[in-house]
Amino acid sequence: MREERSARRTRSAAGLALAAVMLTATAGCSDDSGKPGDGHKIASAASSAAASLASQGAAALASATAEARRKLDEVHNGVDAKGEVTLGTPTTGSDGRATVEVVAHNTADSAKSFAVLVQFKDTDGNLLDAAVVTLSDVAPGKDGKATVHGTHKVSGDIRAEVGRALRY
Repeated sequence: MREERSARRTRSAAGLALAAVMLTATAGCSDDSGKPGDGHKIASAASSAAASLASQGAAALASATAEARRKLDEVHNGVDAKGEVTLGTPTTGSDGRATVEVVAHNTADSAKSFAVLVQFKDTDGNLLDAAVVTLSDVAPGKDGKATVHGTHKVSGDIRAEVGRALRY
């Protein structure tokens, strides 16, 4: 379902970008005699470029999501700890990648580690990026802190959500 929403978001963004480029480019599609001008060639090139960018964006997001799932699948005997994890306010660094502080509170009676999937989303809830962070050997009754760094450049207003958290 997430991948479907992501693909839909990517297609929508590519469609809007393509429409804007096409509108701009087709303004010059004919000269005063009604014959096709250079705008037609620009529109065709813009269409190809937009389709390529949409494909690359969707592939990059799918890759990040698959890598995050792979890391979580490596955790054996983990229990759901989503309720024990909180996130700070996400920021975007000078490299364009999102970061956010992750705090995991260990409610167990022995030291535990946490694997946390953080999903970076836009204000409409569309998935932009995903990353996993591990907090190792958090003492019983204590908090462990780490910073997760996104894997891809993002822009605009973003929010961070705990997609999944395992204590092991």
